Amino acid sequence: MPVQIWGWLTTSSAAEVIAGILAACAALLFIVNAIRLAAIDARTHLLPNKIVWPWFLVAAGLLGAAALVAGEPAMLLRTLLGGAILFGAYLMLHLAVPAGMGLGDVKLAAVLGLYLGFMSWSHLLMATVLAFILGAVWSALLLITRRATLRSSVAFGPFMLLGAAVALAFTA
Repeated sequence: MPVQIWGWLTTSSAAEVIAGILAACAALLFIVNAIRLAAIDARTHLLPNKIVWPWFLVAAGLLGAAALVAGEPAMLLRTLLGGAILFGAYLMLHLAVPAGMGLGDVKLAAVLGLYLGFMSWSHLLMATVLAFILGAVWSALLLITRRATLRSSVAFGPFMLLGAAVALAFTA
């Protein structure tokens, strides 16, 4: 995402500079909310709707406007589909194993899908795989050090956010 934003901000096209500003605002919003939600979820195992839903609406507006202003309607479609696809995938996981995936994670997936779809399909895939790998490694470490048992629950939101942050930091 930083490369995309920088590319738009350093162009001679006024529309792309505006798109870069909109995308930079969305990126700043990501950083602030990712830190807040990771801390809250790690402590309480909750992802509050009062943070997640406004973030979803504002991110959809900023990223959608950036795509349209930059003259990239395919990016707008991919952004919206990314949110819908990741939401649907996490919802299926929740329905299959409700105790294993909370609805907060499902709602967070919709937000992260917007950002990841904005970038590319490979970003969406990379972040999703990375979140599950990071969560599995952390859970294994907790089990090995006997800080958790097989019945313990682990907040998954921080791993979703970290996986998305890492994927967004790279270009595809």
